[in-house]
Amino acid sequence: MNLAVPLDLAPMEARLVDEIPRTGNWQYEPKWDGFRCLAFRAGDEVRLRSKSGRDLERYFPEVVERLGRLSCSHFVLDGELVIERDGRLWFDELLQRIHPAASRVAKLARERAASYLVFDVLATGERESLVGVALAERRVRLERFFECCVPRDVDVRLSPTTTELAGVDAWYARAGGALDGVVAKDRDAPYRAGERDAVLKIKPVRSADCVVGGYRVAADGTTLGSLLLGLYDADGALHYVGFTSGYDAATKREVLARLAPLATSASFTGRAPGGPSRWSRGASTEWRPVRPELVLEVAFDQVTAGRFRHGTRPLRWRPDKATRSCTMHQIDLADRTVLTVDGAAH
Repeated sequence: MNLAVPLDLAPMEARLVDEIPRTGNWQYEPKWDGFRCLAFRAGDEVRLRSKSGRDLERYFPEVVERLGRLSCSHFVLDGELVIERDGRLWFDELLQRIHPAASRVAKLARERAASYLVFDVLATGERESLVGVALAERRVRLERFFECCVPRDVDVRLSPTTTELAGVDAWYARAGGALDGVVAKDRDAPYRAGERDAVLKIKPVRSADCVVGGYRVAADGTTLGSLLLGLYDADGALHYVGFTSGYDAATKREVLARLAPLATSASFTGRAPGGPSRWSRGASTEWRPVRPELVLEVAFDQVTAGRFRHGTRPLRWRPDKATRSCTMHQIDLADRTVLTVDGAAH
């Protein structure tokens, strides 16, 4: 492509920190729950690149079409692909797009079109790179780009930003559904491709009391791999909601000894742990059920479709908790943050 920014440019990364920085020249933005995507256009050619450098245009043809309708013919943008439905963002529907059948992708694109939320601009015009320009100026250029190049009827959105702490605190308080947290960006910094020095990410961590419904063994077949967690719905069915691991070797032995007397033939009465999938990369998905008698409090960050997105962190056993009190309501609110028209969470 005839652009001043190469297709293989690595996106700028973020460093995870515990607290929102409150001193310094920061720009705060929502951390959206979607696919990071660099968008390149040179004339009639549009390319979409994932954070890992994977081509995405075949999976999101509607986004390619929209970017091709912008009045500016040469640009490089940085943003997030999201799918919004019923006022929420649906990460699982993004995952469904990564499908080998073009007909399936086309059907999903018609039924649940993706949006592109843009938060940075790296090039405008055929020969001008903005990679070395400070973020404060890049944001001005990005807003000007939207004013001049993005028609109102094209679903390419400008992601909001603020320099006010009250605004970022409000976003952070609502993180967990549409929002994955917030980011703070150094307004004086250029675009540092592949680096984490100029961007901080802050993600909320919540906890939930979960029932242990089973476990997986490690690759060696003898030690604990992970504990499988469940929560009860209003009808009393125990649904698999995710897993936890991270114990040291001694604790793994202790936990296995604790689980041995609880071996049973079935445990989850609702949604159960799945079998092999294209995401398992050949890893064993065999699991062993145990009677749902143990309660473990775990820390989690993100919930999608009634399940923990990532592995959770074990906090403490809760022998004081009745297993039936471990219900889905603990994670329901984290799965319901919605998106307003202007892209802000509420």
